[in-house]
Amino acid sequence: MLAIGVAAALALGATAAQAQSSNSNTQPSMNSGSSMNSNSGMKQASKADQKFLKEAVQGDMAEVNAGKMAQQNGQSEDVKQFGQMLETDHGQHLQKAQQMAQQMGVKPPTEPNAKQKAEAKKLSKEQGARFDKQFAKAMIKDHKETIAMYKKEAKSKGPLAEFAQQTIPTLEKHLQTAESIENKGAMTGTKAGTK
Repeated sequence: MLAIGVAAALALGATAAQAQSSNSNTQPSMNSGSSMNSNSGMKQASKADQKFLKEAVQGDMAEVNAGKMAQQNGQSEDVKQFGQMLETDHGQHLQKAQQMAQQMGVKPPTEPNAKQKAEAKKLSKEQGARFDKQFAKAMIKDHKETIAMYKKEAKSKGPLAEFAQQTIPTLEKHLQTAESIENKGAMTGTKAGTK
């Protein structure tokens, strides 16, 4: 993971000018010396890579926002701490995903997608124990979907496979934390009620 972060940081300077001068893929990047394809930087993103990167960036932004919301609206200390973990982990991952997108000539999204925004709006109306319950439920669902997406990418032969593989353990830790919070809620009776 450190190698990707260092490579991304080194490439960021070379790709900043490239990103500013539209999505031109004619400039060589730091890999140009060893690359046989003079038209690409790191590697021009395929349609599948573009989709993955955009979804990764949007997912990270949504999770950072959810983490901040948990710290504000959550009742239990577990939810607040989990919110901090989400904000930190997904914030760091967001930077890496944005850097990789730029290196591959993909313009990263600037906000979560419409579905993620609608879910956040719904969750923002909750407070206290009800927020904790809905938050844990949402994080379980989101992380299961995200883990599946990253596992699929990790099995690909594409340039993002290693990036995806390195992300999975953190996502699994988040899922386990969300499940633990939900289970504690069930034991204390806060799980009872409507969906």
